[in-house]
Amino acid sequence: MTERILTTRMEEHPADSNTLHRYEATGGYATLRKALVEMSPEQILDDVKAANLRGRGGAGFPAGVKWGFLAPAEPRYLVINGDESEPGTFKDRQLLERDPHQLIEGIVLSSYALGVNHAFIYIRGEYARPARRVQRAVEEAYDAGYLGENVLDSGLSLDITVHLGAGAYICGEETALLNSLEGRRGEPRLKPPFPAVEGLYSKPTIVNNVETISNIPWIVANGGAAYDSIGPEGSRGTRMFSLSGHVVRPGNYEVVMGMTWREMIYEIGGGIRDQNDLKCWIPGGASAPWFTPAVLDEPVTLDDAGRLGSMLGSGAIIVMDETTNVVAAALSIVKFFSHESCGQCTPCREGTTWLQRILERIVAGHGREADVGLLLDVCDNISPGLRWPPAQTTICPLGPSVVSPITSIMSHFRDEVEAMIRHAEPAGV
Repeated sequence: MTERILTTRMEEHPADSNTLHRYEATGGYATLRKALVEMSPEQILDDVKAANLRGRGGAGFPAGVKWGFLAPAEPRYLVINGDESEPGTFKDRQLLERDPHQLIEGIVLSSYALGVNHAFIYIRGEYARPARRVQRAVEEAYDAGYLGENVLDSGLSLDITVHLGAGAYICGEETALLNSLEGRRGEPRLKPPFPAVEGLYSKPTIVNNVETISNIPWIVANGGAAYDSIGPEGSRGTRMFSLSGHVVRPGNYEVVMGMTWREMIYEIGGGIRDQNDLKCWIPGGASAPWFTPAVLDEPVTLDDAGRLGSMLGSGAIIVMDETTNVVAAALSIVKFFSHESCGQCTPCREGTTWLQRILERIVAGHGREADVGLLLDVCDNISPGLRWPPAQTTICPLGPSVVSPITSIMSHFRDEVEAMIRHAEPAGV
């Protein structure tokens, strides 16, 4: 199925899809005008619940259910998580840069439903151009009466603040993001209390991903049942996947979930470059355990990925061919997480560094036979039991994320790890 919800405008009008003129000319803000007159906040909330829209930021939690947890205290806040820092993920960048008004209309509709008068868009600090586009779109929306006091004479007042992060991966975690917004060090908070009860400035706050909120205008315009009719149960609607690595056609693709991994890699991605064989792939960003060709004919859905011991996560699919040195690939991921650890939790702060040093030793040709067991032992101290979903000894999932590449190469390519140690030769990357 080739349903398009999020990318139609940018595909049909690539030159100016980011402008208010093009957005209004293609039906933009018409849903907002109608909803503010004809729908109650409760009706919008019911539509989002009926849509069974699951969050697109990584956890996959139903958006409507999350909204229902919002505490009755005021003021309330809506925070859009655009801190897209998961390696291999670049779909939110496209939405921010090429169709920011779609996001803004989603924010206004969501704020109306939630009783919010101030929303924040938190954008990754490295996303300079998307941030400029979003800021310009916010200014256009103010000038056109879609933001500010008495939006479209409806009685709703809403301000949007665009905030750039400072380049910390950890701020993609919602509570670390809230700390950053408050001007504090980006460190995750202990939960409970959850943000919906005590979030930004200790007030009830909903944190949603860019892609999640960008779906709201379509859902309100067409009804929750229409959205719920697209895709398999548990993975409704379309989803944007960032396909990268050793494929012929890397890029962002909006697809209906339920296809097989073979179709995703070989039809959408065009197959493996240079006619090499597929070795493995990461199905949901660097935090996800890896898949091998044994599951090529399994469905691409949230629940099936979980059943197979991984996740769709942030929607980043990283494909590796037969030429890949999997130990070097794992080191690249571990090194990233080691660098990005906030240092708050000992298992993560110490464990990520130890794993990096052991892998560096192996890749440099100085591995020891005891390193195989040592790697797994350190992983077990970060995520006891080495199972999926992972157990945590840390406040946030960054610690268990570093375990995924280690357990993946040990499960699927242990012979290659042991061979590198036995031969004691530096490995090509």
